[in-house]
Amino acid sequence: MTNAQRVLLNTVAQYSRTIINILLSLYSTRLILSALGQSDYGIYALVAGVVSMLSFVTNALVVTTQRYLSFYHGRNDTEMVKTVFGSSLALHIILGVLLMSVLLCIEPLLFDGFLNIDKSRVEAAAFVYRFVSLMLVMTFCTAPFRAALVARENIVYISIVDVLDGLLKVAVALSISSYSNDRLELYAVLMTGISLFNLLAFGGYTSTQYSECSFRYIVRINSSYLKELGAFASWTIYSTGCILARTQGLAVLLNRFFGTVVNASYGIAMQVSGSVNFLANSITSALNPQIVKAEGAGDRSRMLYLSTEASKFAFLLLSMVSVPVIFEMPTLLGLWLVSVPDNAVMFCRMVMIASMCDQLTIGLGSANQAIGKIRNYSLAINTVKVFTLPAAWICLHVGFQSTSVMYCFVIFELLCALLRLPFLKVTAGLKVTVYLEKVFVKVIPPVILSVIVCCLCIRFVDIPYRFLLTGSVSMMFFSIVVLTYSVSIQERNIILNVIKKILGN
Repeated sequence: MTNAQRVLLNTVAQYSRTIINILLSLYSTRLILSALGQSDYGIYALVAGVVSMLSFVTNALVVTTQRYLSFYHGRNDTEMVKTVFGSSLALHIILGVLLMSVLLCIEPLLFDGFLNIDKSRVEAAAFVYRFVSLMLVMTFCTAPFRAALVARENIVYISIVDVLDGLLKVAVALSISSYSNDRLELYAVLMTGISLFNLLAFGGYTSTQYSECSFRYIVRINSSYLKELGAFASWTIYSTGCILARTQGLAVLLNRFFGTVVNASYGIAMQVSGSVNFLANSITSALNPQIVKAEGAGDRSRMLYLSTEASKFAFLLLSMVSVPVIFEMPTLLGLWLVSVPDNAVMFCRMVMIASMCDQLTIGLGSANQAIGKIRNYSLAINTVKVFTLPAAWICLHVGFQSTSVMYCFVIFELLCALLRLPFLKVTAGLKVTVYLEKVFVKVIPPVILSVIVCCLCIRFVDIPYRFLLTGSVSMMFFSIVVLTYSVSIQERNIILNVIKKILGN
């Protein structure tokens, strides 16, 4: 299998997994809410939220480990790959145990009046807290094995396990509805079991398939590498923390000025944002290992080429779905939520537009990770995201409506995307005019045509479930323009060959 075919296969696997898991998540959430009731579901969300605030640390460590594994795979340095994995696994285990110890130590503080929980459910909430803390440790320990699979470009196996994870969560939701005792406690136990399944599925597979993932290499700890890993991870954590600060900060601002009703709309928009970002990450996750390997092999031109392609295809894949969804948002939210909060439609539309802006240069973020100059990038690019907060506060303070917050969100997201261009020009020698020609110029026509098609459907068609027609017609015209204009002849042939193989021809 060629590199291009592998990337396309991995992208299809990621895209399919994401769509399936979004549908499973929506279904399981409805079942769990019905089985637990609003009060117990709220307790689980609150308690799990206290712990899951630390989950972005795990994501940062996965990115860091994958970067170094891919880098040394590119150099064909097998011994260093083993050292990297062993050091990373040891670091994850140590951090996981330390974090769990801290969480258990602060448990009395949290459940002795700090969290607003009904006294009759405090004991059950504490029970859930302990199991969610254990889930966090398992997630930490799973991270290096998942990173190894990404570095090996085995996205198909990751997608299979993730879909099984989604199916297990639906099974959990169905099983607790018939349980007669405390359903909240049972739910926590079963969710911990799913985390254990993920650890065994990833750890068991990689340790038997890849020589560098053997547990005996856990003793191969390299202090200099750990220092470098810690520095890289700390700035990755900083970048993720900026995004988290912006997201939660805007929620606080909206709450202070408008109350919980607007928070409901914002919360729905963030759920949509999470689903959209999963879709958007499908192509970049598939290309990231090759981008880093190219840099590790000293092939800067190929690294920049792959980064450019990642941006183009990430934007196209996201836009193909997002444009019709943006136009049909009122209908789709009505089907999902039945009772749609005020401003939810507008908030969701703006979040999707912001995600599209981000994808215009998302591959350049991967390029910077490959180069390893993470500190300056984090300070120059991701710090800008935090500036959304003071801008939003000024808008609200002078009397603008809540929707002004989302305009600030989009503006600063677009600014961050555009700032990647001069930054990579300086650090990596990116030719900005070439990038604009290969990405911006190529993605505009299909988006414009899709917008026109959606406008015509909305204007002249009024039938039940119109969104199905809008989506299918829009995607059809979008795909035609992409295949005839946006991609090269070689890329088009690769895409068509993979489609033929999928169809069995």
